[in-house]
Amino acid sequence: MVEHSGLDSQCLNKYCHSSSSSSSSEHDKKMFAKLKLSLSGDYPRKNGEILSGQYGTNLLLLGVAMMLAIQGEPAVREEHLLAFVTCLMILQLIWMLWYMLVRDRQKNTRTEKDVHATTCWIRGGLTLLAVLSLIMDAFRIGYYIGYQSCVSAVLGVYPVIHATHTITQVHFLWFHIKDVIQSFETFERFGVIHAVFTNLLLWCNGVMSEAEHFLNNHKSRLFALGYENLTIMHTEPDCNCTTSTCSLFSRSLFYLYPFNVEYHIFVSAMLFVMWKNIGRTIDLSSNKKRLATKIQGLHIGPILGLLALAGTIGVMVVYVTNIEESFQTHNSAISMFYIYGIAMLAFMCCAGSLGLLIYRADHMPPDTSKNPSRQLDTELLCGSSIGSWLMSWCSIVAVVGANSNPPFRWTNLVYSLLVVLEKYTQNLFIVESLYRQQEDGEREDPELPAPPEIFSVTSSLAPPYNGIINQAYETPDRICVSLENEEEESRQVYRCPRKPSEVSLSVRNEVKQPLNIKSKVLKNIAVFLIMSNISLWILPAFGCRPQYDNGLEQDTFGYSTWTTILNFAIPLNLFYRIHSVASLFEVFRRV
Repeated sequence: MVEHSGLDSQCLNKYCHSSSSSSSSEHDKKMFAKLKLSLSGDYPRKNGEILSGQYGTNLLLLGVAMMLAIQGEPAVREEHLLAFVTCLMILQLIWMLWYMLVRDRQKNTRTEKDVHATTCWIRGGLTLLAVLSLIMDAFRIGYYIGYQSCVSAVLGVYPVIHATHTITQVHFLWFHIKDVIQSFETFERFGVIHAVFTNLLLWCNGVMSEAEHFLNNHKSRLFALGYENLTIMHTEPDCNCTTSTCSLFSRSLFYLYPFNVEYHIFVSAMLFVMWKNIGRTIDLSSNKKRLATKIQGLHIGPILGLLALAGTIGVMVVYVTNIEESFQTHNSAISMFYIYGIAMLAFMCCAGSLGLLIYRADHMPPDTSKNPSRQLDTELLCGSSIGSWLMSWCSIVAVVGANSNPPFRWTNLVYSLLVVLEKYTQNLFIVESLYRQQEDGEREDPELPAPPEIFSVTSSLAPPYNGIINQAYETPDRICVSLENEEEESRQVYRCPRKPSEVSLSVRNEVKQPLNIKSKVLKNIAVFLIMSNISLWILPAFGCRPQYDNGLEQDTFGYSTWTTILNFAIPLNLFYRIHSVASLFEVFRRV
């Protein structure tokens, strides 16, 4: 009896142990299944992003290494760099043509689009920059024809491929830049990132060529003042030109470089947004466009902006013509530049501060919807500000520690401080505007599918009801909650029946209201800041760079160090100004 009881107790213990082991095994299997599911969800996408990002970064670094090698011994020459860039453009051309061919074959299938990726006016501005780049390519071809007997054939092939690349890329930007790619994701990531860094490499090449041109001009002025130990690099070929227009083509190229440089950097930004959108699920509720932009009440902003633009042209002409004259006119030109810059920056600081005060007085919740284009705009604004901030703080250190006392010493100090303050204020104003919740009066993008009818029963997109139809009216909140929970899995948006009061309220909100005084002031501020940033872009882009000519920073940091700082800071400052114009125009549309 005791033995039987012991046997029963032993069997019971075995049963319990087996049950516990089985339960633990099932738990481990569930944990492993969840881990496998989580890895299979995001891992391939992150893996593709990291691999393609590393590929593009190393591609850019290889090109930059070749650019730096050109500055030293002639083991690597310009034609080697141009041949490398030409191959990259040909690869991008092949990818773009393949992508457009595939999209043309799939024209019956609907492609998701991100309406925030770009706007018509941005693409129009890029088209204008592309036309100017094509003119530059024509000048390059003419320059090659004049010197074809003693230069490499790469100098003739490069502008032809670049022109073809520009035309194809503009077509791609107009018709496909908003596409959200959902097929061949890994391959498309490499294609898009190749296009991003190819344009970045073309931007770097243009920046270095432009910097070399200004540096040679600076050395020529220093040589005329008695600095005989400077080496001026001559870029003209060793043979005679066979036409009479070679010098005209050579001089004209450097006036077109700023437009070509801005074209490539903007294309890089737009393609980067397309790269971030690959495999993304678009939230239809936030994928909306605003109504037509209202322009009534614009008076003070455009007038002040036109005055700033006219003053900029006058200052540019006087500066360029007087900077190479006598010592007295040289100092007068620099002083005039700083005084004009102080006035411009002071007005811009006041305008940005007034806009921020209006926003602080009008409390509006922030827009937290996912928007890669807006996030990139913010990062580029803050990142490109580093260049001019570095240049300004170097100028402040040089002015405070300078042994000499030129007439523009303290105006340089005030100008540098205002540059820091103006960018700080303008960045806050732009970011505040872009991240504010948009007011009523929006309409959905016409390219998106129409939502189901509010009270439609026969709509194919309407969700099925469990049980009798009256359940939707008996427990409408429960149905809405369950539909919202399933929204991500089905990738469809359903609208629950609204109360009569809600329907009438939305109808009343769609009535166009005239702009109030705050909106008018904000629009005038945006227009004034747009034209002011254009003015401050024109000055350094076309030769007004007192940082090369005033001598204070060069005496403090040394010629080589200060030249390196300027070669880094000035291109970023130029990009900041033109990117601010694009962001402020978006602010103008959103008000």
